[in-house]
Amino acid sequence: MNVNFFVTCIGDALKSRMARDSVLLLEKLGCRVNFPEKQGCCGQPAINSGYIKEAIPGMKNLIAALEDNDDPIISPAGSCTYAVKSYPTYLADEPEWAPRAEKVAARMQDLTSFIVNKLGVVDVGASLQGRAVYHPSCSLARKLGVKDEPLTLLKNVRGLELLTFAEQDTCCGFGGTFSVKMAEISGEMVKEKVVHLMEVRPEYLIGADVSCLLNISGRLQREGQKVKVMHIAEVLMSR
Repeated sequence: MNVNFFVTCIGDALKSRMARDSVLLLEKLGCRVNFPEKQGCCGQPAINSGYIKEAIPGMKNLIAALEDNDDPIISPAGSCTYAVKSYPTYLADEPEWAPRAEKVAARMQDLTSFIVNKLGVVDVGASLQGRAVYHPSCSLARKLGVKDEPLTLLKNVRGLELLTFAEQDTCCGFGGTFSVKMAEISGEMVKEKVVHLMEVRPEYLIGADVSCLLNISGRLQREGQKVKVMHIAEVLMSR
């Protein structure tokens, strides 16, 4: 199957290993991965801050960059996936762009959802020894409804003991620009998240949204907790 890969800003600038492993994983599962070179930011930070009008030129640029074919667009970040899926709402009053936004939004898929629901794969042959917890990001679980797919894939990783912890579904406090505008509240939220997850003494923290992982990882480091933080693509490429 041919697919397009949407790398995301964080994947491009901060977490290149996550992006690389996402592509390698798709290739391992038989996909031919295309990288639209003109892709840019999805505009999520501006959208979350209320600057919809200012974000629209970037939305149009991304739509144009992803129109070269009709193949699925795979993203390793729920927050960016949801942002692109929301484009039809923001461009609804523009006759030229509304249908184009709808077509791109319909092709946009989260990595784990694509693997489980489209490819029909629940076991990728990964192996990782240790105790782990999974953080379900708000964008992935609440906005996109992708809850079971990441857990299904992780439960089939050989040697990985998947633990549950109190308030597991609670927001980590990142929320895009929320962590900047409401820094004090955000800080307390991530502190609470770390308290709960450390109660089960994991060796790994796994997530499917890098922004959340960066937030929780920062708190873990400040507290001197030796927990390895991994995106699910990195886990699924572990051998």
